[in-house]
Amino acid sequence: MEESRAEKLAIQELVNNWVIWRDMGDWERLSTIWHPEGRMTATWLQAPYAEFIEASRKGFANGVRILHLLGGTAVDVRGNFAVSQTKVTITQRAFVDERLCDVSCLARHYDFWEKRDSKWGLVLRESIYDKDRIDPVEPGATLRLDRSLLQRFPENYCHLAYVQTKVGYVVHPAMPCSTGPEVEALYARGAAWLEKGSL
Repeated sequence: MEESRAEKLAIQELVNNWVIWRDMGDWERLSTIWHPEGRMTATWLQAPYAEFIEASRKGFANGVRILHLLGGTAVDVRGNFAVSQTKVTITQRAFVDERLCDVSCLARHYDFWEKRDSKWGLVLRESIYDKDRIDPVEPGATLRLDRSLLQRFPENYCHLAYVQTKVGYVVHPAMPCSTGPEVEALYARGAAWLEKGSL
């Protein structure tokens, strides 16, 4: 019981570190969280973790600020394999048609962990998107969105995708959302990971 709790706390610490190091631009320490073959999936990039860090570094240098606010974390551990799920609010500030806007998205980080040589490392991070919104920063300002662009993406993250498309990212149009076949398939992958370490 105590051993299981210690393992869960170790993983939760890594979840917390990921957000702090990612959002402050501490790329060297961020890279220590992953195993060598680790991958990251997000609306704007699906790639090996090193490519994700490099793309994040370039965006950070160009003024892109995608920030994360964490909520609760649930961790399931089975031997040397674990899956964690963490509530997260993803925020981004950017100009949309000459209006400075904040977009926020309620989501969940769904992580696949493995313990190797007594150390937990991240093998895969997926994200599940629940709902989002966009607001002009200036009080009373109005915002007219391009409905055809907005409707290219699921309503769970359409505003986040809208802003990210406007700043030049190519956004994935079928990320896992609260319900649907994508998230059910992800949960099945999580179960298989816990059962036999298979993705």
